Amino acid sequence: MPKEAMEPLEVKPASRVNIHRSLRTKLWHERYLFILLLPGLIYFLAFKIIPIFGNVIAFQDYNPFKGIWASDFIGLDNFKRIFEDSEVLRVLRNTLYISFMQIVFVFPAPIILAIMLNEVAHEKIKRIIQSIVYLPHFFSWVVIISIAMIFLEPEGLINQVLQSLGFNWVSFMSKSELFVPIVIVELIWKETGWSTIIFLAALASINHELLEAATIDGANRWKRIRHIILPSIGGTITILLIMRLGSVLDSGFEQIFLMLNPFNKEIGDVLDTFVYEKGIKQSDFSFSTAVGLFKGIVGFVLVLGANKIVKKFGHEGLF
Repeated sequence: MPKEAMEPLEVKPASRVNIHRSLRTKLWHERYLFILLLPGLIYFLAFKIIPIFGNVIAFQDYNPFKGIWASDFIGLDNFKRIFEDSEVLRVLRNTLYISFMQIVFVFPAPIILAIMLNEVAHEKIKRIIQSIVYLPHFFSWVVIISIAMIFLEPEGLINQVLQSLGFNWVSFMSKSELFVPIVIVELIWKETGWSTIIFLAALASINHELLEAATIDGANRWKRIRHIILPSIGGTITILLIMRLGSVLDSGFEQIFLMLNPFNKEIGDVLDTFVYEKGIKQSDFSFSTAVGLFKGIVGFVLVLGANKIVKKFGHEGLF
């Protein structure tokens, strides 16, 4: 037998040209999907990815005239200032307090509302209620707070009701102890309806045979909610709670900034408004960047920790 016949046939790999041509063909075939995806990609690239590289000024004594590359490197000095500055500790305390109140009162609100809507038997009435409670989400914070101010001003509706009941009028916006309750009520009013969408979707996946069997066995509405509905959406609640912990130092800049005044600034000033004050008004770019980076690191650590704790208790985590 000839030597050439005994040698195995060489299988040539696909040509790179053919691979590239196939990739171009696929991209062209799905071009409309990529065009739809393009605005979102540009947004995240411009406002989320590229700004990450700007965090390097947190480790510098940044000078806008020198630029990022020529500014002096000072290491962790800006981060040391965070723990030495009494003003930072004050706004950090305010931020944690407002975030804690949001988790306690705002986070459960859409769960309760979703369960209540799920119990409405008449579909048309249910949709009307959903449309009404969704509506505030589409208003800007400027509109929401303007409406709130109309109700809370000295001649507003709430003070008129108080005076008609024999009480003295209340200057709501000048009392620092009322600042956080007003923030919580506004947030519940604006976002609760929209947040119910996720929980209503989770409720729709519940096996209705379980609910029917529980009803036959004599379980009333409260027992069905406690023993069937809440455990069934427990995974969704856990994941959203973990995600909420990641933004525990985000108290809502726009809402709080629009409500701040000299009377409530002591308790209403939070990390976001502090960063704005230092970075924009006082041009302390490096320190404000360090505070913002510190806030992001804390949120990241909290997400990892909460996810690990949840998994230790046998629940499904975020990842």
